[in-house]
Amino acid sequence: MRVLHACSELFPLLKTGGLADVIGALPGAQIAAGADVRLLLPAFPALMEGIPQTSIVTEVDTFAGRVTLRYGTYNNVGVYLIDAPHLYDRPGSPYHDNSQHDYADNYKRFGLLGWIACELACGIDFYWQADVVHGHDWHAGLAGAYLAAKDYPARFVFTVHNLAYQGLFSASHIDELQLPRHFMQPEGLEFYGQISYLKAGLYYADKITAVSPTYAQEITQAEFGFGMENLLRQRREQGKLAGILNGVDYNIWSPQKDTLLPQNYNDKKMAGKVENKAHLQSVMGLSVTPKVPLFCVVSRLSNQKGLDLLLDALPTLLNEGCQLVLLGSGDADLQDAYLAMAKKHPKQIAVKIGYDENLAHQIIGAADVILVPSRFEPCGLTQLYGLKYGTLPLVRLTGGLADTVIDCSLENLADKTATGFVFRDCQVSELIDAMRRVFALWAEPVKWKRVQRQAMSMDFSWDIAAQKYLQMYQQLR
Repeated sequence: MRVLHACSELFPLLKTGGLADVIGALPGAQIAAGADVRLLLPAFPALMEGIPQTSIVTEVDTFAGRVTLRYGTYNNVGVYLIDAPHLYDRPGSPYHDNSQHDYADNYKRFGLLGWIACELACGIDFYWQADVVHGHDWHAGLAGAYLAAKDYPARFVFTVHNLAYQGLFSASHIDELQLPRHFMQPEGLEFYGQISYLKAGLYYADKITAVSPTYAQEITQAEFGFGMENLLRQRREQGKLAGILNGVDYNIWSPQKDTLLPQNYNDKKMAGKVENKAHLQSVMGLSVTPKVPLFCVVSRLSNQKGLDLLLDALPTLLNEGCQLVLLGSGDADLQDAYLAMAKKHPKQIAVKIGYDENLAHQIIGAADVILVPSRFEPCGLTQLYGLKYGTLPLVRLTGGLADTVIDCSLENLADKTATGFVFRDCQVSELIDAMRRVFALWAEPVKWKRVQRQAMSMDFSWDIAAQKYLQMYQQLR
């Protein structure tokens, strides 16, 4: 079976979020399971630099101008790159400039991704033709519309990594995108008078997946559906919506072999984690002590992530003498607020604005608790990293967080299944109660270590997800 993943990011070459981690690991796991898998991405500068050895597959005239389709390999996975410098050779992220302004021609830049994905299912590469096009998030949503418009035989699978990002553009572009005008209706890709690339993916998919079973249920509700809940309920009733939990690449995220940690460790020999904690405390200017729990956040700074709740709960953490290390960037108000707290409490709070992959590993390998108090969380990956590193997750009961963390309730502690701390309602008081349960367990080192070992024993490898996706593809043929 030939599978093409159409996407916009690839770890470690280009990453703005968890999507890159998925694309960096899932295709390799599917290849190991016996599938013929390739990737399709826009030729952003970081990808061209990271995959320098490419050959020209073809040059083709498109609605977005003449482009060159290149082919190379990365980590033993075949990669097609859409080489169109007038669209992709720009500074900033894949989606916006350095001033955080979306590129005005994003409709064209990502419409082209869908167009080329469709053509790779119809022989634009004479030697390889996709049986399944697997699009990821709104960036690849138009692939389904193009496949439907051209009535190609390939099946289209669409994965929702975050429904909040929808790819909305003016309806005036429909002719330029070379899509039938009758697609521009509610029973199609129209969403309140605009073209929605996300809705195109949802409407024209043969199968929709969300990145966790709980999130697949949540997005059929108004609270989490962002206006797409009715369509998603309809698709679920048709048997077209499923949840497949993301995995972790344990070749990269394993405390036993992580080359970015000062000291490696495992669930039987934890001394290295203690040393990592002391090292991080020293580097970040915190008081160097093993006696208090070190909390951490590695996240985009936004209200979605519940980090406004954490701000209000910080006095409780500080009163207990605990510490916090935060790494991330995002909303300016949150950045400023956390920096102000760090300035006021330099021995207890350390903040690094930005993203640093090396530091992220060091933080998770050193901290005792990782905080993920999200209002909604499609899957979440940092809590999975925390589990493997014995950095107990404190999470809200939503999305993939609900599917992966088992609360330290009295019952779960008694039967030795607990792996972290879970709170239900999105309220400061609930987060504070969960923190107090952290303090209580920390006061019982034997129980704490038992929960750490249980957390580290959990298996969320990509092999499991890869098999589920391959079974789904087979059922579509």
